[in-house]
Amino acid sequence: MKTFKLRIVASNKVFFDDECQCLTIPYIDGGKMSFLPRHENCIVPIESGEMKIKAADDSVIEAFIGDGFIEFLDNEAEVVCVSVEMPIEIDKRRAEEAKIRAEEKLRQKQSQLEYNISKADLSRAMHRIKVKNRHEI
Repeated sequence: MKTFKLRIVASNKVFFDDECQCLTIPYIDGGKMSFLPRHENCIVPIESGEMKIKAADDSVIEAFIGDGFIEFLDNEAEVVCVSVEMPIEIDKRRAEEAKIRAEEKLRQKQSQLEYNISKADLSRAMHRIKVKNRHEI
């Protein structure tokens, strides 16, 4: 089985530091990008959304990941991002409140910068809710 070294670092913790078979992350413009062993060297921006890791032991880890970037170099990947949360760590009520706040801000007159920040806040909240809903029992 072929693997590559993956390290995921969020602003408050090291989320993953081990070998993995595949990493799928949210890519700009709502798409997804997957990395397999021996992927071409690159640096790629990440948008917030759902991430999936297939570890070397065939276990699958799904989590919410915030904005950041991935560097893939010589069969080693390093992800640096704002936040990473397992579905169990997501507070759905808090995410729904953040969504309501962002929607309200979008209805108000704002500068272009404030508008873009509000859109990013809304997107982040909606992705958290989506990840939480997919993994609720």
